[in-house]
Amino acid sequence: MSYVLRHNPDAFGLSLDAQGWCKVSDLLAAFKEKGTPITREYLEEVVDTNDKKRFAFSEDGKMIRASQGHSIRIDLGYTPEVPPEILYHGTAKRNLDSIFKEGLQKRNRHHVHLSPDLDTAIKVGQRHGKVVVPKVKAKEMHVLGFEFYRSQNGVWL
Repeated sequence: MSYVLRHNPDAFGLSLDAQGWCKVSDLLAAFKEKGTPITREYLEEVVDTNDKKRFAFSEDGKMIRASQGHSIRIDLGYTPEVPPEILYHGTAKRNLDSIFKEGLQKRNRHHVHLSPDLDTAIKVGQRHGKVVVPKVKAKEMHVLGFEFYRSQNGVWL
């Protein structure tokens, strides 16, 4: 579901609107057509129990989207917020030299993802190998003109 809603909806014959939403009925039909049928109830369970809260339903429940992490062009509609003093970026140790040389880079995503606490950042970084967690002076960056957003699941962008 992450692949489809964040990176390649075309792979499932889907299209997302400008804010990344797609009809739930279209998503369910696409999974069925690809040979992996899922029910609405199962989809609701995935959205409700996903530990990172990666997905969200629209208020009327008819649409679904990924909360952040897109590599495709969309506007999530988040408004800039003042971040806390420090945020954390969980990553693999092998990325540290590049980070010190080039700074944090969004690469093929729309934003750099930052965690509000060390434990979350460690969990994020563990997915990529031996974890390191650089501290980001977010409030200082904000004062310098960098914009920060907070996604629906609490990830700072």
